[in-house]
Amino acid sequence: MAKITRDSLMTLEAYAKARNDFRAKTIAHKKVRTVHLGDHITLIFEDEQTMRYQVQEMLRAEKIFEDEGIQEEMDAYNPLIPDGSNWKATMMIEYDNEAERKVMLSKLIGVEVKVWAKVDDMEKVYPIADEDLERETEEKTSAVHFLRFELSQEMIKALKNGAKLAMGVDHAAYQTAMELSPEVRSALVADFS
Repeated sequence: MAKITRDSLMTLEAYAKARNDFRAKTIAHKKVRTVHLGDHITLIFEDEQTMRYQVQEMLRAEKIFEDEGIQEEMDAYNPLIPDGSNWKATMMIEYDNEAERKVMLSKLIGVEVKVWAKVDDMEKVYPIADEDLERETEEKTSAVHFLRFELSQEMIKALKNGAKLAMGVDHAAYQTAMELSPEVRSALVADFS
């Protein structure tokens, strides 16, 4: 999958003009790259477009136009783009009630490594989590994690040939499983082309 380059980014002026359209396209793009695992865990599977949108928004918000600052943003976001044998996802633990969220984040320590993907009847693939920095303490986990799912060539081939794809969570305090819709499955399988 392509990485973000200086040439793929718009200037601040060009982005200001294109922002509404690019934002709408990215929201629609993310819709088929989003997996809700039960009521409280959401995975957004990142790719070049979702990360390029993040970079453009950061450049806009911080008014960054110098090459060094732009390079720093690309260096921060490019590692979150899948590289041919994996998926990379932002995982969010979402509880609207603050008191409930606090309790659940203390109960869900380690949940980020209990999320899984499963191709047909093959073994579950558990992610490598938070490679950038530690996101939990002994008291609680973070509400946001970054996951990398490494798939075998056999799994990738099966997916390209129409295999089913399921995802879930195997944590003592949170368990769920589901088969992905054809639209989401297709979007994720496209990451391997």
